[in-house]
Amino acid sequence: MNIPIIDISPFFDKDSAGKQEVTKKVGYACEKIGFMIIVGHGVSESLVSRTSVVAQNFFALSHEEKLKVHMPGKGRGYLPLETESLASSKFGKATPGDLKESFNIGANHAQNRWPDRPKHMRSIWTDYFHAMMGLSTHIIRIFAVALGLPERFFDKMTDNPKAVLRATNYPPLQKVPGPEQFRAGPHTDYGTLTIISTNPETGLQVYTRSGQWIDVEPPSNSFIVNIGDLMMRWTNDKWISTLHRVITPSLEQTGKRRQSLVFFHNPNPCALIKCLDCCCSPENPPKYLPVLAEEYLKEKSRRSLNKDLSVIKGCQ
Repeated sequence: MNIPIIDISPFFDKDSAGKQEVTKKVGYACEKIGFMIIVGHGVSESLVSRTSVVAQNFFALSHEEKLKVHMPGKGRGYLPLETESLASSKFGKATPGDLKESFNIGANHAQNRWPDRPKHMRSIWTDYFHAMMGLSTHIIRIFAVALGLPERFFDKMTDNPKAVLRATNYPPLQKVPGPEQFRAGPHTDYGTLTIISTNPETGLQVYTRSGQWIDVEPPSNSFIVNIGDLMMRWTNDKWISTLHRVITPSLEQTGKRRQSLVFFHNPNPCALIKCLDCCCSPENPPKYLPVLAEEYLKEKSRRSLNKDLSVIKGCQ
Protein backbone atom coordinates (compact mmCIF):
# COMPACT_ATOMS: atom_id res chain seq x y z
CA MET A 1 0.00 0.00 0.00
CA ASN A 2 1.34 3.43 -0.93
CA ILE A 3 0.92 6.56 1.16
CA PRO A 4 -1.90 8.52 -0.58
CA ILE A 5 -1.15 12.00 -1.92
CA ILE A 6 -4.08 14.37 -1.32
CA ASP A 7 -4.61 17.91 -2.61
CA ILE A 8 -6.45 19.59 0.26
CA SER A 9 -7.00 22.94 -1.49
CA PRO A 10 -10.57 22.10 -2.67
CA PHE A 11 -11.65 21.91 0.99
CA PHE A 12 -11.36 25.70 1.16
CA ASP A 13 -13.36 26.35 -2.03
CA LYS A 14 -17.09 27.01 -2.09
CA ASP A 15 -17.59 23.93 -4.24
CA SER A 16 -19.20 21.45 -1.84
CA ALA A 17 -18.38 18.51 -4.12
CA GLY A 18 -14.67 19.31 -3.93
CA LYS A 19 -14.83 19.65 -0.17
CA GLN A 20 -16.61 16.32 0.13
CA GLU A 21 -13.99 14.61 -2.04
CA VAL A 22 -11.15 15.89 0.16
CA THR A 23 -12.77 14.72 3.39
CA LYS A 24 -13.53 11.32 1.84
CA LYS A 25 -9.89 10.83 0.83
CA VAL A 26 -8.57 12.03 4.20
CA GLY A 27 -10.98 9.82 6.14
CA TYR A 28 -9.98 6.80 4.05
CA ALA A 29 -6.26 7.47 4.61
CA CYS A 30 -6.73 7.87 8.38
CA GLU A 31 -8.70 4.65 8.59
CA LYS A 32 -6.53 2.47 6.36
CA ILE A 33 -2.97 3.60 7.14
CA GLY A 34 -2.96 6.69 9.40
CA PHE A 35 -0.59 8.52 7.04
CA MET A 36 -1.05 10.80 4.04
CA ILE A 37 0.96 13.26 1.98
CA ILE A 38 -0.73 16.62 1.42
CA VAL A 39 -0.24 19.18 -1.34
CA GLY A 40 -2.19 22.37 -1.96
CA HIS A 41 -1.54 23.29 1.65
CA GLY A 42 -0.80 26.99 1.15
CA VAL A 43 2.47 27.13 3.11
CA SER A 44 5.26 29.07 1.40
CA GLU A 45 7.99 26.82 0.00
CA SER A 46 10.45 29.63 0.73
CA LEU A 47 9.51 29.62 4.42
CA VAL A 48 10.03 25.86 4.63
CA SER A 49 13.45 26.21 2.97
CA ARG A 50 14.58 29.07 5.24
CA THR A 51 13.49 27.17 8.33
CA SER A 52 15.38 24.09 7.21
CA VAL A 53 18.55 26.03 6.35
CA VAL A 54 18.69 27.87 9.66
CA ALA A 55 18.18 24.58 11.50
CA GLN A 56 21.05 23.07 9.53
CA ASN A 57 23.22 26.01 10.54
CA PHE A 58 22.35 25.42 14.19
CA PHE A 59 23.26 21.73 14.04
CA ALA A 60 26.60 22.67 12.43
CA LEU A 61 27.62 24.50 15.64
CA SER A 62 29.97 22.85 18.10
CA HIS A 63 28.55 20.43 20.65
CA GLU A 64 29.46 22.85 23.43
CA GLU A 65 27.62 25.70 21.72
CA LYS A 66 24.46 23.61 21.25
CA LEU A 67 24.54 22.48 24.88
CA LYS A 68 24.03 26.11 25.95
CA VAL A 69 20.36 25.60 25.05
CA HIS A 70 20.10 22.04 26.34
CA MET A 71 16.53 20.81 26.82
CA PRO A 72 15.54 21.69 30.43
CA GLY A 73 12.93 18.95 30.89
CA LYS A 74 9.87 20.62 29.39
CA GLY A 75 10.27 19.72 25.76
CA ARG A 76 12.18 22.85 24.74
CA GLY A 77 15.71 23.48 23.50
CA TYR A 78 18.44 21.12 22.33
CA LEU A 79 18.36 17.35 22.76
CA PRO A 80 21.73 15.63 22.10
CA LEU A 81 22.46 12.47 20.16
CA GLU A 82 21.15 9.22 21.68
CA THR A 83 19.28 11.02 24.49
CA GLU A 84 15.81 10.03 23.34
CA SER A 85 14.50 6.53 22.66
CA LEU A 86 11.20 6.71 20.82
CA ALA A 87 10.71 2.95 20.87
CA SER A 88 10.65 3.13 24.69
CA SER A 89 7.67 5.47 24.52
CA LYS A 90 5.75 2.85 22.56
CA PHE A 91 6.81 -0.40 24.15
CA GLY A 92 7.52 0.72 27.74
CA LYS A 93 10.92 -0.95 28.00
CA ALA A 94 14.52 0.19 27.70
CA THR A 95 15.72 0.45 24.10
CA PRO A 96 18.89 1.96 22.58
CA GLY A 97 19.06 5.74 22.23
CA ASP A 98 18.11 7.08 18.81
CA LEU A 99 20.91 8.21 16.47
CA LYS A 100 19.59 11.76 16.16
CA GLU A 101 19.74 15.17 17.78
CA SER A 102 16.98 17.75 17.82
CA PHE A 103 16.01 21.33 18.61
CA ASN A 104 12.51 22.02 19.92
CA ILE A 105 10.25 25.01 20.54
CA GLY A 106 6.61 25.38 21.54
CA ALA A 107 4.09 27.97 22.62
CA ASN A 108 2.27 29.05 25.76
CA HIS A 109 3.03 26.22 28.18
CA ALA A 110 6.78 26.60 28.78
CA GLN A 111 9.56 29.05 27.93
CA ASN A 112 11.54 28.48 24.77
CA ARG A 113 15.33 28.38 24.77
CA TRP A 114 16.84 30.21 21.80
CA PRO A 115 20.50 30.01 20.73
CA ASP A 116 22.53 33.16 20.07
CA ARG A 117 23.38 31.75 16.68
CA PRO A 118 22.22 31.50 13.93
CA LYS A 119 21.20 35.14 14.13
CA HIS A 120 17.74 34.95 12.55
CA MET A 121 16.72 31.54 13.87
CA ARG A 122 14.13 32.86 16.32
CA SER A 123 12.22 35.01 13.82
CA ILE A 124 12.24 32.38 11.06
CA TRP A 125 11.19 29.56 13.38
CA THR A 126 8.45 31.67 14.91
CA ASP A 127 7.01 32.32 11.44
CA TYR A 128 7.16 28.61 10.59
CA PHE A 129 5.56 27.64 13.90
CA HIS A 130 2.61 29.93 13.23
CA ALA A 131 2.29 28.59 9.67
CA MET A 132 2.11 25.06 11.07
CA MET A 133 -0.46 26.11 13.67
CA GLY A 134 -2.64 27.51 10.89
CA LEU A 135 -2.23 24.42 8.73
CA SER A 136 -2.98 22.06 11.61
CA THR A 137 -6.17 24.01 12.34
CA HIS A 138 -7.27 23.42 8.74
CA ILE A 139 -6.40 19.73 8.92
CA ILE A 140 -8.20 19.17 12.22
CA ARG A 141 -11.31 20.73 10.67
CA ILE A 142 -11.00 18.38 7.69
CA PHE A 143 -10.79 15.55 10.23
CA ALA A 144 -13.99 16.72 11.91
CA VAL A 145 -15.96 16.74 8.66
CA ALA A 146 -14.48 13.37 7.66
CA LEU A 147 -15.88 11.96 10.92
CA GLY A 148 -19.33 13.41 10.24
CA LEU A 149 -18.91 16.13 12.89
CA PRO A 150 -19.36 19.92 12.62
CA GLU A 151 -16.31 21.49 10.99
CA ARG A 152 -15.26 23.37 14.13
CA PHE A 153 -16.01 20.52 16.55
CA PHE A 154 -12.40 20.20 17.75
CA ASP A 155 -11.71 23.96 17.94
CA LYS A 156 -12.54 24.37 21.62
CA MET A 157 -10.27 21.44 22.52
CA THR A 158 -7.31 22.51 20.37
CA ASP A 159 -7.28 26.33 20.57
CA ASN A 160 -4.42 26.40 23.12
CA PRO A 161 -2.47 23.24 22.29
CA LYS A 162 0.82 22.07 23.69
CA ALA A 163 2.23 22.06 20.16
CA VAL A 164 5.93 21.46 19.50
CA LEU A 165 8.09 22.27 16.48
CA ARG A 166 11.16 20.07 16.17
CA ALA A 167 14.07 19.97 13.77
CA THR A 168 15.67 16.53 13.80
CA ASN A 169 19.22 16.05 12.58
CA TYR A 170 20.51 12.60 11.65
CA PRO A 171 24.30 13.11 11.50
CA PRO A 172 26.77 10.83 9.71
CA LEU A 173 27.23 7.65 11.74
CA GLN A 174 30.41 7.57 13.82
CA LYS A 175 30.06 3.93 14.85
CA VAL A 176 28.20 0.77 13.94
CA PRO A 177 24.66 0.99 15.37
CA GLY A 178 23.84 -1.32 18.26
CA PRO A 179 21.24 -4.09 18.05
CA GLU A 180 17.77 -2.66 17.38
CA GLN A 181 19.21 0.87 17.22
CA PHE A 182 17.66 3.24 14.69
CA ARG A 183 17.89 6.87 13.74
CA ALA A 184 14.38 6.94 15.23
CA GLY A 185 13.09 3.71 16.75
CA PRO A 186 9.64 2.27 15.95
CA HIS A 187 6.99 4.39 17.65
CA THR A 188 3.64 6.07 17.30
CA ASP A 189 3.16 9.81 17.79
CA TYR A 190 1.33 10.96 20.88
CA GLY A 191 -1.16 13.68 20.05
CA THR A 192 -3.70 14.61 17.37
CA LEU A 193 -1.59 14.94 14.23
CA THR A 194 1.98 15.44 13.04
CA ILE A 195 3.15 17.50 10.04
CA ILE A 196 6.55 16.55 8.59
CA SER A 197 8.72 18.25 5.99
CA THR A 198 11.44 15.90 4.76
CA ASN A 199 12.64 14.03 1.67
CA PRO A 200 12.58 10.38 0.56
CA GLU A 201 16.24 9.89 1.54
CA THR A 202 15.51 10.40 5.23
CA GLY A 203 14.63 6.74 5.63
CA LEU A 204 11.14 7.19 7.07
CA GLN A 205 9.14 3.96 7.00
CA VAL A 206 5.54 3.13 7.98
CA TYR A 207 4.24 -0.24 9.21
CA THR A 208 1.07 -1.15 7.34
CA ARG A 209 -1.90 -3.16 8.58
CA SER A 210 -0.72 -6.00 6.36
CA GLY A 211 2.48 -6.23 8.39
CA GLN A 212 4.94 -4.63 5.95
CA TRP A 213 7.37 -1.71 6.35
CA ILE A 214 7.01 0.68 3.40
CA ASP A 215 9.06 3.74 2.47
CA VAL A 216 7.50 7.20 2.56
CA GLU A 217 8.40 9.13 -0.59
CA PRO A 218 6.99 12.68 -0.51
CA PRO A 219 7.19 14.87 -3.62
CA SER A 220 8.59 18.40 -3.43
CA ASN A 221 6.52 21.10 -1.70
CA SER A 222 4.46 18.58 0.23
CA PHE A 223 3.97 17.59 3.86
CA ILE A 224 3.62 14.16 5.40
CA VAL A 225 0.72 14.07 7.86
CA ASN A 226 -0.01 11.29 10.32
CA ILE A 227 -2.42 10.95 13.20
CA GLY A 228 -1.35 10.32 16.78
CA ASP A 229 -2.48 8.22 19.72
CA LEU A 230 -4.98 10.71 21.14
CA MET A 231 -6.80 11.03 17.83
CA MET A 232 -6.93 7.24 17.64
CA ARG A 233 -8.40 7.13 21.15
CA TRP A 234 -10.94 9.82 20.20
CA THR A 235 -12.07 7.66 17.26
CA ASN A 236 -12.06 4.37 19.22
CA ASP A 237 -9.45 2.88 16.85
CA LYS A 238 -11.50 3.67 13.74
CA TRP A 239 -8.48 5.75 12.74
CA ILE A 240 -5.04 4.37 13.46
CA SER A 241 -1.92 5.87 14.98
CA THR A 242 0.56 3.94 12.90
CA LEU A 243 3.94 2.58 13.90
CA HIS A 244 6.79 4.27 12.01
CA ARG A 245 10.57 4.58 12.21
CA VAL A 246 13.64 6.14 10.60
CA ILE A 247 16.04 3.40 9.58
CA THR A 248 19.82 3.59 9.79
CA PRO A 249 21.51 3.98 6.40
CA SER A 250 23.44 1.29 4.61
CA LEU A 251 27.22 1.18 5.08
CA GLU A 252 27.90 3.08 1.83
CA GLN A 253 25.61 5.90 2.99
CA THR A 254 26.86 6.34 6.56
CA GLY A 255 28.65 9.60 5.71
CA LYS A 256 25.42 11.39 4.80
CA ARG A 257 23.38 13.54 7.17
CA ARG A 258 19.60 13.90 6.99
CA GLN A 259 17.21 16.43 8.50
CA SER A 260 13.46 16.78 9.03
CA LEU A 261 11.13 19.49 10.32
CA VAL A 262 8.40 17.99 12.48
CA PHE A 263 5.37 19.77 13.96
CA PHE A 264 3.50 17.91 16.69
CA HIS A 265 -0.05 19.15 17.17
CA ASN A 266 -1.71 18.14 20.44
CA PRO A 267 -4.99 18.88 22.19
CA ASN A 268 -5.20 21.53 24.88
CA PRO A 269 -3.52 20.15 28.05
CA CYS A 270 -6.87 20.16 29.89
CA ALA A 271 -8.82 18.46 27.10
CA LEU A 272 -10.50 15.24 28.23
CA ILE A 273 -9.94 12.63 25.54
CA LYS A 274 -12.84 10.19 25.44
CA CYS A 275 -14.51 8.21 22.69
CA LEU A 276 -16.54 10.32 20.26
CA ASP A 277 -20.23 9.41 20.13
CA CYS A 278 -19.94 8.85 16.38
CA CYS A 279 -17.27 6.18 16.89
CA CYS A 280 -18.97 3.84 19.36
CA SER A 281 -22.17 1.85 19.72
CA PRO A 282 -23.57 -0.96 21.88
CA GLU A 283 -21.83 -3.39 19.51
CA ASN A 284 -18.62 -1.33 19.53
CA PRO A 285 -18.19 0.15 23.04
CA PRO A 286 -15.33 2.53 23.94
CA LYS A 287 -11.98 0.73 24.10
CA TYR A 288 -10.20 3.30 26.30
CA LEU A 289 -10.91 5.07 29.56
CA PRO A 290 -11.07 8.89 29.32
CA VAL A 291 -7.71 10.58 29.90
CA LEU A 292 -6.51 14.17 30.23
CA ALA A 293 -4.35 15.09 27.26
CA GLU A 294 -1.53 16.44 29.44
CA GLU A 295 -1.33 13.27 31.52
CA TYR A 296 -1.06 11.05 28.45
CA LEU A 297 1.54 13.27 26.76
CA LYS A 298 3.62 13.56 29.93
CA GLU A 299 3.77 9.79 30.41
CA LYS A 300 4.78 9.15 26.79
CA SER A 301 7.51 11.80 26.99
CA ARG A 302 8.76 10.41 30.31
CA ARG A 303 9.18 6.99 28.72
CA SER A 304 11.07 8.32 25.69
CA LEU A 305 13.50 10.32 27.85
CA ASN A 306 13.65 7.84 30.72
CA LYS A 307 12.77 10.51 33.25
CA ASP A 308 9.79 12.32 34.71
CA LEU A 309 8.75 15.63 33.20
CA SER A 310 7.18 18.57 34.97
CA VAL A 311 3.38 18.59 34.95
CA ILE A 312 1.89 21.43 32.96
CA LYS A 313 -0.01 23.69 35.28
CA GLY A 314 -3.38 25.21 34.52
CA CYS A 315 -5.92 22.38 34.71
CA GLN A 316 -7.02 22.96 38.28
